[in-house]
Amino acid sequence: MAHEIIALIAQYGLVLVFFNVLLEQAGLPMPAVPTLIVAGALAANGQLSVVGILITALVACLLGDLAWYLAGRRFGGGVMRTLCRISLSPDSCVKQSELRFQRWRGQVLLFAKFVPGLSTVAPPLVGAMGLSAVAFVWLDGLGSLMWAGLAVGLGYAFAAQIDQLLAILASAGTLAIELLAVLLVLYIAARWWQRQRLLRSIRMARITVEELYRAMEMGQAPIVVDVRPPASRLIDGRVISGALLVDVAGVGGTMYGISFERELVTYCNCPNEVSAAIAAKALVALGYRRVRPLLGGLDAWEAAGYPIEQPEPTDAVLAQE
Repeated sequence: MAHEIIALIAQYGLVLVFFNVLLEQAGLPMPAVPTLIVAGALAANGQLSVVGILITALVACLLGDLAWYLAGRRFGGGVMRTLCRISLSPDSCVKQSELRFQRWRGQVLLFAKFVPGLSTVAPPLVGAMGLSAVAFVWLDGLGSLMWAGLAVGLGYAFAAQIDQLLAILASAGTLAIELLAVLLVLYIAARWWQRQRLLRSIRMARITVEELYRAMEMGQAPIVVDVRPPASRLIDGRVISGALLVDVAGVGGTMYGISFERELVTYCNCPNEVSAAIAAKALVALGYRRVRPLLGGLDAWEAAGYPIEQPEPTDAVLAQE
């Protein structure tokens, strides 16, 4: 059976590589690294061309990533938030990708494919940030070549061992498939449990957008605090009127001088109001007694038709990349 698998990949190798890589870059859970490693092993045996494999993988990566990049340019951060909501870690997906971008800017594309969860999110992120198309193709292409080259190189270097591994898997029959399925289920269960722990840790009373608006109308408005990171505000410039702009990491220092008796409302634009709840917990720990995250965050506020400020768009920070 192992030899049949090798013969199949040898016959349709480049086609399989192309569609496997393309579907993975589109966001489907179809890892392409195993296919690239096997293709590299076949190249070592002279059954495929290393150059052909790399070019095929590069074209597939650019096609898939370019579609997400254009979506990010057109629809902004909404595309990235949609991707994160369907991920196994929706609560940290947006935040972590924005933090990586804030540190690396366009160079995030050079290593995005090596970081689980970042590969699909990075193209719409840099698109929303305004990275030029030329810079995107250059950086994404280079990162794709490094990623595919490493996988193909491993297959090329360990061709004999990979042949033996395929033979072992073939002899194991359905047992190997069942074992892989069990491992996948355990992985998903572990991520789900990790997420539930996070949600339990940030349980606290929320304030609805209707309650906040009524308080504003009655002249009893609490201090509203926008705790999104700077990169998130660059993608989405909407701000609730009068809100303080604070990075969640430095929320304590920014609130210096504000009475502990003041009512505070924190908001973000992330699933489950995670950043807003974390900031609220930090403020409570500092001594503030009346702190609540805004239920639904910025999207719920705008969806209700309440006023927001939309600052003039800034020049693309990536234009020089």
